[in-house]
Order: sequence, then structure tokens, then C-alpha cells
Amino acid sequence: DGSAERVPAQKERVKFGLRSSPDAGEDGCTLAIGQHQCLEDCKFNVTAKTFFIIHGWTVSMSGMFETWLDSLVSALQEREKDANVVVVDWLSLAHQLYTDAVNNTQIVGKTIARLLDWLQLENVHLIGYSLGAHVAGFAGNHVHGTIGRITGLDPAGPMFEGVDPSRRLSPDDANFVDVLHTYTRETLGVSIGIQMPVGHIDIYPNGGDFQPGCGLSDVLGAIAYGSKFSLLVKCEHERSVHLFVDSLVNQDKQSFAFQCTDSSRFKKGICLSCRKNRCNGIGYNARRIRHKRNSKMYLKTRADMPFKVYHYQMKMHVFSYKAKEHLACFHEEKMLSLCLSSRLDLIGLNATNTFLVYTEEDMGELLKIKLTWEGTSQSWYDLWKELRRNNTVIQQADGASRCSVGWMSNQTTCPRIRCNLCYLLIANHGDSRHLDFWFLLPGLLSVWRTPN
Repeated sequence: DGSAERVPAQKERVKFGLRSSPDAGEDGCTLAIGQHQCLEDCKFNVTAKTFFIIHGWTVSMSGMFETWLDSLVSALQEREKDANVVVVDWLSLAHQLYTDAVNNTQIVGKTIARLLDWLQLENVHLIGYSLGAHVAGFAGNHVHGTIGRITGLDPAGPMFEGVDPSRRLSPDDANFVDVLHTYTRETLGVSIGIQMPVGHIDIYPNGGDFQPGCGLSDVLGAIAYGSKFSLLVKCEHERSVHLFVDSLVNQDKQSFAFQCTDSSRFKKGICLSCRKNRCNGIGYNARRIRHKRNSKMYLKTRADMPFKVYHYQMKMHVFSYKAKEHLACFHEEKMLSLCLSSRLDLIGLNATNTFLVYTEEDMGELLKIKLTWEGTSQSWYDLWKELRRNNTVIQQADGASRCSVGWMSNQTTCPRIRCNLCYLLIANHGDSRHLDFWFLLPGLLSVWRTPN
């Protein structure tokens, strides 16, 4: 109606900048509640989709936005060319002690709600990073009506973990709330990113804790060795933003996440199914699924953009200690090597063992797989005996033993072996620290690949 109630002085420290182009000024064109002339001057399209980007807590002394913000603005404008992209600037309230910044999130959320009530927009998407995710939740909680969508990019954990839904981001705050969790591991009892599911779908890339390409994984170790704590936090916490940007700009390489009860089951490749809406796109490509709430989903990613990988479930059944020596014809074909995605549990004998493996390339139909064991075991029999006696785990760390995987997928002139019981083929190079195991498909080892 053009008449807006007087905003208290502290609330005026929340600014709204409409970004008209990627190279727009730092503040963009300022929108003010109740001032219709601003909408005309800024060429704000009230019928178009509108994005609100909300930053988080800041310790920067420069009073400037972090670099990720311009990347996100540019990616949104590239994907949705007619949309309004508004940056919510609450730097003066965020650049405080963390506890004070947390208290200010309610103030900022209410201010955004008042702007939305005034604008009466039909298609709104709030995107909040860290503390900004909870700000978006408070905006959705206080607005008249219901916001269309809120995306939480690694919502802050301290002072929000385990609290009542009205005091944090929750599925009640919008028609669709999707969340990316990238830094959920605890240090001294505190997790930078919230661990609990707080949306309709909650996606945990790489388990939500250790992100590839982020250097030292142990925060305490990083401090001990003199690494900058802020850089370590920035890499894994901010990975959520870059995954969202990736979902906008790399439409031909969309990543998919898979519903699973927990990370340990996912690491066994158990949950790689899209039946009954058990998989979903991530970031901007995530879609609301009816009756889903606090649905935990997982995926693996690369260390940088494009983040997409291909997931496979590998099933291996070990029938006996004794393996017969066989020869097979192997031609020189393209071999792609990869690492098993996590520590392997104790491999069971006379049992089916399942693992998650992933590649950066689509392997197509698999013909055979080669596992290379490097360790101190003197023989195949001793290897299994040692595993069972000492509960040894095959690792991919820098230790003395590790397991790597390579597989062939191209066409081959070697005849396909068809048998009721496929044998384990051992290629012993005469080196007690190196054993090669070949698996021919179909047979002893089967691989399930995801539809992406």
C-alpha cells in the first residue's frame, strides 16, 4: 500500500541490493520497504522469479562480501536470465561475536519477511549460507503466507543443533526446503555445519564431513602444524556454495544423491537406487518429493567443478581360501583406475561383500575388474588368514597396505567366460607384496551402476 511502518534503527542495517548484471556494483540497486519508486528505478520485475541470497557470519574486517557471493549471483543470472537476484546485506549485524550474530538472525529474518509481505511475490527462492540459512528459515516463519523454496547451504551448527524447529531452519519454513551439509564433523564437541536433518531433503555430499580437495582433514592437526583454521573451515563449509553453483552452470553434468539411512550403508553401495523417488538432483536441481521430510541423501563428488561422479555398487563373494590358477587372454585396452571409497570392513569368507566405488567417467558395460593388493602378506591364503585373525582392514591411506581397483569397459576380442561358478584369477608377479586379482563379468563380482 506504499505506507510502511517505521523500521527501528537496527533493522535499517539490513540492506537489499538488486543485482542487474554480474559486473554490477558491490551494493547493486537498493530496494527499500514501502518505496515503489525504488522498484521502478531498479527495474524490479514483480512477476518474475526472485532469488534472495543471504550470507552468513563474517569475521572479515574489510566489510566486503566474500568472493563466493559474486559467483553465485553470476550463476543464477546465467541460468535464470529474467529473474531478480537480490543480495541481503546484513554485514554490520553479522560482523559481531558469534553469539551476537546468532541473536541478530531473527532480526534479519523478520526484516526479509516484511519486504516479502510488501512485494507480494509469487515465486520466491531464498538461498542462505551458514547463519544465512537460519535467517531464511526465520523469514519463512514470519512471512504472511508461505515461501516457495528455501535452500540451506551448510546451515550453521553451533547454537542451532538440536533446538526447537521454530528456532532454526525447518521444513515448516517453505513449501520446499532443501539442504546441503558439507562440514558436519565435530571438533571439541562442536560442528561448524548442522548435523541433524532440517529440510524436506538433506543431502550429505561425501558423508557431509570430509570434502575432497580440502587439504588437512583434522582441524586440530591443522592448528598444530600452523595451518590457518579459517582456510580449512572455508574450504569444507563453503563447498556447499560451490556445489550449488555447479548445479546451476553444469546442466549437462548433474549430480544425483541417493536416499539412505546413514553414511555407512551408503559407503557399501547399498542405496544406489532411484526406484520410488529414492534419488534426487542436488543444489538448484533438487525437486520436492511428496511426503518426504528430513530425508537423508548421500553422494560422492570430485574435488572441484564439475563435481559429478558415477556411482557403482561392487559385490564380491569369496567362496574359499583356495583359488585355482587360471590363465585368461587380456588385451591391451584402456584401463581406468579408482580407489575404493572408504575403509573396507573385514572381508567375509563364504559371504557377499559390498563396496561403493565411483569414477569420473561413465564406464558403460563392464567386462572385467582387476583388484591389486599391495601388502606384506606372503600368499593369498595368508592374506585372508591375517585379515580374520587381526581384524585388519584394507586401507587407502599412506600405510604399508592398500587396495586399488581398475576396470576395463571397452569391447574385447577375448571370449566371455560363462560358468556357473566363476573363479578368482590370481596373477602373482613373484613379489610377496603385490598380488593382482582379476574378476570376469558376469560371475564372481557384480557391479550395479547408477542411472546418472
